Amino acid sequence: MSVPGAVPAPPGAGTVSDDGVAWHFGDPFGEQRAAARGIAVVDRSHRPVIRIPGPERLSWLHSLTSQHLESLSPDDGAEDLVLDISGRIQEHFVLTDRDDTLWLDTEPGHGRSLLHYLTSMVFWAKVEPQAADDHAVLTILGDGLHATAPQQHPEFASVVPVPERLYASAPLPGGGFVRRMPWPAQGALDLVVPRSRLAEWWDRLTGAGARPAGTWAFEALRVESLNPRLSVDTDDRTIPHEVRWIGGPDEGGAVHLDKGCYRGQETVARVHNLGRAPRNLVLLHLDGSEDQRPALGDPVTADGRTVGRVGTVIDHFELGPVALALVKRSVPADTPLVAGGVAASIDPDSVPRDDRVQAGRAAIDRLRGR
Repeated sequence: MSVPGAVPAPPGAGTVSDDGVAWHFGDPFGEQRAAARGIAVVDRSHRPVIRIPGPERLSWLHSLTSQHLESLSPDDGAEDLVLDISGRIQEHFVLTDRDDTLWLDTEPGHGRSLLHYLTSMVFWAKVEPQAADDHAVLTILGDGLHATAPQQHPEFASVVPVPERLYASAPLPGGGFVRRMPWPAQGALDLVVPRSRLAEWWDRLTGAGARPAGTWAFEALRVESLNPRLSVDTDDRTIPHEVRWIGGPDEGGAVHLDKGCYRGQETVARVHNLGRAPRNLVLLHLDGSEDQRPALGDPVTADGRTVGRVGTVIDHFELGPVALALVKRSVPADTPLVAGGVAASIDPDSVPRDDRVQAGRAAIDRLRGR
């Protein structure tokens, strides 16, 4: 926020808990174009960071969460969830294992609750969860950052290494690391750096050609790529299948389907093998002829009947006003909708198509002789 031209997010901007970082730097749509087609850097230093040193850190966290971590290679990472006993999402975070320490970063407003849960589950494990307020997150966005060849961006080759695998990390000079992410859009690089060097890294990246961009640009590309945000695009009933968090690190997911017991696994297995998610995360196109925008948590209705909930609302440089929403799976994509008093329609390409034969359902059919 100390950079000239930085504009904070006004109340009701469509996101929550983004205090302390820039919403944009005077040209939000230009920043989105740079983030989608060129190179841009976004300050995400409001994300809480947690470190977990200790020789049993991987096996311990593996037993508590939805991701398979026991065989995680050094310098690799993943996305992960804490579920309640009914399989509903309580916490979402990104993790990286480096230098005998697990590094976690999570949504603003969730750092304290995540740390409290982890600390309460230590018991006799040789781990030490602790707040890492001395570290902060920056994110680089660009159309070529998903490529394995950093030569596509020679101006960054000497500044930031580009790991070849998703969630893999590499050390940064002076401390911290860079991590390759699969989203938003075509991919990104997260830099987890000492907070004392945050401004120095910002200057190095912008000096190498990255355009300063606010969280508006990041959120617009995140919404376009259908990536949810905890406590924004989820509510207290959300299960992982509803918001596309199923899959291991190779699939960009946060729930590994081939691991042992953890809290909430029964719901995950039952939905995967026998049922369907009751709601789907979809992209809504909003009526742009009105100045009004839905608010976070507003109902989505069809013929006056509530069929969903509004999540992130954003103005996209190409798509116009759009939103993520959790909508009942039974609602056809061509159904006219109203979101918070604004006419809306489901983007048909955002509706998940799951026509696989479920293992549990196939077994029941065999028993019935079908």
